[in-house]
Amino acid sequence: MTGNGDEPFITAVKPLVDAMGGEMLPPDEAGPDDVVLAWEGVDAVAVRLPQLADSLDHILAAMERKQGKPLADLDRKAKQEVVRILEARGAFSVRHGVETVASALGVSRFTVYNYLNREKEN
Repeated sequence: MTGNGDEPFITAVKPLVDAMGGEMLPPDEAGPDDVVLAWEGVDAVAVRLPQLADSLDHILAAMERKQGKPLADLDRKAKQEVVRILEARGAFSVRHGVETVASALGVSRFTVYNYLNREKEN
């Protein structure tokens, strides 16, 4: 991005930015909502964070890759675990989060709510 010996830093943070679904850009292109990261006192890279709804899609895609198959193909226990992980990551605070997760899991919104309520009872 800036080329001032910051390539190891950029290489180090790239997996984190990718996992969040963010975008890396030169610091001088940073907008007011972007996060500028400095390395050894010099602005090295700007990170544009995704919108929450985009983050949820990104998280679901990453979970699917980790499982090695569509989330809808998981058994009930595995789907409940997915819902537990997503709740811990704040997925259901996103507008239409329950609907998005239900669609990815191939279940109804009612089922997702049941999984959430079941988790709260334990």
